[in-house]
Amino acid sequence: MPTLDWIGKSKVVNHHLDVPYCVLERKYSYDENGQHEDDNGSENMIIHGDNLIALKSLLPQYEGRIKCIYIDPPYNTGNENWVYNDNVNDPRIRKWLGEVVGSEGADLTRHDKWLCMMYPRLKLLERLLSEDGTIFISLDDNEVYFAKLICDEIFGTTSFISNIIWENFYGRSNAGAISPAHNYTLVYSKAGQDWKNIRHLLPRSEESNNKYKNPDNDPRGLWRTGPIFASGERHEGLMYTIKTPSGRIVSPPKGSHWRMLEDDFWKMVADNRIIFGEAGNNVPAIKLFLKEVQGGMVPKSIWSYKDAGHTQEAKRELQDIFPEMIPFDTPKPTKLLNLIINIASDPDSIILDSFAGSGTTAHAVLNMNKQDGGNRKCILIEMENYADDITAERIKRVINGYGEGKKKVAGTGGNFSFYELGEPIFSGDNLNENIGEDEIRKYVYFTETKQSITYRNDDEKFYMGTHMDVAYYFNYERNSITILNRDFLHTIKTKAEAYVIYADLCTLSERELNKWNITFKKIPRDISKL
Repeated sequence: MPTLDWIGKSKVVNHHLDVPYCVLERKYSYDENGQHEDDNGSENMIIHGDNLIALKSLLPQYEGRIKCIYIDPPYNTGNENWVYNDNVNDPRIRKWLGEVVGSEGADLTRHDKWLCMMYPRLKLLERLLSEDGTIFISLDDNEVYFAKLICDEIFGTTSFISNIIWENFYGRSNAGAISPAHNYTLVYSKAGQDWKNIRHLLPRSEESNNKYKNPDNDPRGLWRTGPIFASGERHEGLMYTIKTPSGRIVSPPKGSHWRMLEDDFWKMVADNRIIFGEAGNNVPAIKLFLKEVQGGMVPKSIWSYKDAGHTQEAKRELQDIFPEMIPFDTPKPTKLLNLIINIASDPDSIILDSFAGSGTTAHAVLNMNKQDGGNRKCILIEMENYADDITAERIKRVINGYGEGKKKVAGTGGNFSFYELGEPIFSGDNLNENIGEDEIRKYVYFTETKQSITYRNDDEKFYMGTHMDVAYYFNYERNSITILNRDFLHTIKTKAEAYVIYADLCTLSERELNKWNITFKKIPRDISKL
């Protein structure tokens, strides 16, 4: 498979492994009681901080659990004032730090910077995506072709689903040689070609239903005609000749065949499911009844602004929510996210947006939960300082309702918690003792089992959980040396086939460890790094 190369690629391909794992510190929660310090247990998260570090911090709880990811990264137009600031150990890359990425011609490494920024983030997003999950990436002509190549590397070519054209602008601009009217959305799914069996159909539109008529008053109701020939391999049983009521002889055109066996064809004729035209002289066609068609429509690769909204509509939405300002030049409309979430998620799915911007994704999720009673969860990550003042503030107003008079929009209800990135779990090769014990235990259990801790018992405070009949213990106390010895063994109450026990020291003999199927792991030496 052809691959793309660029300045710094060799240093960023595995950079996601070097990204420090930092804890997420909840700053406040928000719900029907307003903003408060108490944890409301909400699974909706808004995280302020570098999305590369934040994605790493989501792994212990969310690896392999995200059903739908939508990202709207910098398009790299030269007008976005974005800065490459990843801590990659390479002198060529360090020269870029703190510098605004320039426009085409003015900055000869602009594409290299963008690719270095995106690659490790896509690697972490791939880990977070569930086995039937789908990622949607909004881009334009500046980077979509490079993005396709690196996504092929990261997700695999068999995971590519489509490159959707979204008609994001319905007017006409005279600024360029050709008036731009579309963006792209790359779609990849770990389900690969099975995605067509798990994705959801779109609700039928009035325009589609209007194509169905009933000119012959068929008691089965509205219908339209469908093709009776199919292209492809010519099977012997599908290569017959028929005579129409007018006497016309009809055979499949070159390169095609009938869609049904001859016996089935005449059964359908008898059942009034085949039409030959008023004079009985037309090539036959199948009657497709509205009540028998599938419950919705297969998504197309071109999305009209009528169905997916457009940039001007998105600006109006923001203006209604923030009448005091329009905070973004090119926001995304909720219609676009509605389409994506409808296609690629279930009512109880987790949706992630790691370039959250104004918070359109969460707005769409809350709207859909209100409409269908779903319990979708949403995780937003925004690194800019407006994460609280705009991203979170938008969600507060959506929850409570906004606007006045005829423009008043009722609240969706719902809740979320707001987080900041905390300290890393490691300080050099040692554990960072400023991190709470619960956060360390959560991290260690995930590195062992890829599972989240769900157990807590004060009678066995060092017990983390049992996975595949192995019980895990983390014998750690911040201000003391812990020892795996016989006294500690007497505190174990959980029965299992084997045990993994972390401690600072171990005084048990190898024979004793083998006798009780214990694997000793030394703190911090044997704690894996994500």
